[in-house]
Amino acid sequence: MTNLGQARLNELVENDSQEKLILALPKGRILQAIRPVMEHAGLIPEDGFFNEKDRRLRFTTNDPMVDIIRVRSFDVATFLAYGAAQMGVAGSDVLMEFDHPDIYAPVDLNTGHCRMVVATQAKTLTEEDPRSWSHVRVATKYPRLTSQYFAARGVQAECIKLNGAMELAPGLGLCRRIVDLVETGSTLEANGLVEVEEIAKITSKLVVNRVAWKTRPEVISNWIKRFREAVDDTQSST
Repeated sequence: MTNLGQARLNELVENDSQEKLILALPKGRILQAIRPVMEHAGLIPEDGFFNEKDRRLRFTTNDPMVDIIRVRSFDVATFLAYGAAQMGVAGSDVLMEFDHPDIYAPVDLNTGHCRMVVATQAKTLTEEDPRSWSHVRVATKYPRLTSQYFAARGVQAECIKLNGAMELAPGLGLCRRIVDLVETGSTLEANGLVEVEEIAKITSKLVVNRVAWKTRPEVISNWIKRFREAVDDTQSST
């Protein structure tokens, strides 16, 4: 590297180190699940962060150099990938679907446990054997992951992208199958669906932007260490 190039890199590192670290967290049930881990890591958001009625999206913390943004789960990956946030929490489902090279997941937070499954109406299983599928139409929030999964089985998947209410699709004739996340399976059962097969087990991960880690290695490595120790502490106390 030339002296000019090294000087420019040093300038970028210095400027970046003076900016706040942005931690992107997903809205919804994951917020409460990761709260004990955050507390053990020593990161306390300002009042209102865990209040769903608070309409703000950016919050300060007890660390003057760390702010938290509250966004949709898939948007966590987008903010991380394009450098608008340097750290975040994302489910492994989001990471597999997004699959961006600039996102690294160094810590499994051991929260947000669920499974990604293929499901259909019970009557469908009486009419056909899943092992005989060659072409399927599937409603899902994960078209990329779904296509890859079925392709590995030699099945062509036509994916219909839905962001919610997947369980309605088979009953209304949109498709016969869905790929979605389940915790207990009660929602599937309530909508007349049964699980066919499991695609993956899902947990929440601490994620970092690779470029930010290179330009701010000490501060981000420190937070990775603190979150990893916090996971160990919360596991040992349960």
